[in-house]
Amino acid sequence: MRRRTLLGAAALLPLSMPIAAARAAAFRDVLDTPASPSPLAARGLFNGLARAGGRLVAVGQRGHVLASDDVGKTWLQAEAVPVSADLVAVHFATAERGWAVGHDGVILASSDGGRRWTRQFDGRQLGARGAENPLLDVWFDDASNGLAVGAFGTLLRTADGGATWRSAADSADNPKGLHLYAVRRVGGALFIAGEQGLLLRHDGARFAAVTLPYAGTLFGVFGNERALLAHGLRGHALRSADGGATWQPVATRLAVGLTGGALDERGRFVLVSQAGHVLASRDDGASFAPLQIERPQPAAAVASAGNGTLVLAGPRGLQTLTLP
Repeated sequence: MRRRTLLGAAALLPLSMPIAAARAAAFRDVLDTPASPSPLAARGLFNGLARAGGRLVAVGQRGHVLASDDVGKTWLQAEAVPVSADLVAVHFATAERGWAVGHDGVILASSDGGRRWTRQFDGRQLGARGAENPLLDVWFDDASNGLAVGAFGTLLRTADGGATWRSAADSADNPKGLHLYAVRRVGGALFIAGEQGLLLRHDGARFAAVTLPYAGTLFGVFGNERALLAHGLRGHALRSADGGATWQPVATRLAVGLTGGALDERGRFVLVSQAGHVLASRDDGASFAPLQIERPQPAAAVASAGNGTLVLAGPRGLQTLTLP
């Protein structure tokens, strides 16, 4: 019986080998596969939004990048994106120079306002584990100096516009290697927000941990010269009016994740949730009130589009809202 079993397996081997070879030949790494044009791209999952001068740029699944020059009324897909990895965040230092980051540790750059993109970096350059870890946010102070942050404490720095990226994880007070979700310069200081209540502030030499009255995940930090606001899980928001030295909880009356935040054109603080809530503050984040939305949609990011509108990005695509 055992001999017949082995002979049977041997007989099947020549048949299975071409199938396996065909599957191997058909596989293409998303890091080596350009994003495909799609007329339905705007209805897919989008995670990141940024202003590029007067243009809005959105990034999302399968390497899709869309841009709008008419306050979010119409969107055009980027002409060239060299990867089909999911993109998570995007930031423009000028109207022309921008960067996007996402899964598989990918970093893309654009020098024409988001029409075309080139790859600067991917996780394979960090070794086997790096190829599996997403980058979750990116920030540039100018066209040369920038940071990218991501899973398991990944922190990358460039001083040459992304021509070279180097790990800066050893400059952060993050001994547990906690996930880093957002990086922003607010009021002259550079902050990184992460899981388990981790908030880091650059003190000129390193990213030092800030003491917070909350130990849950933070998805973002933003603000103006008068106040900072950090936001995260279960409706939690924290505010600082002294540059991050002390923080106080802010009542949002929500129990869902606050996934995105931005300033609108009037200077109001705006928060969006994973359940479709949109909250606005007229007092620099000290208090929030909900905006009435006709068709609420889950949101991952929000940006001011100007002309009294907001654009939201999320799992159901891109949504434009007229502000009251």
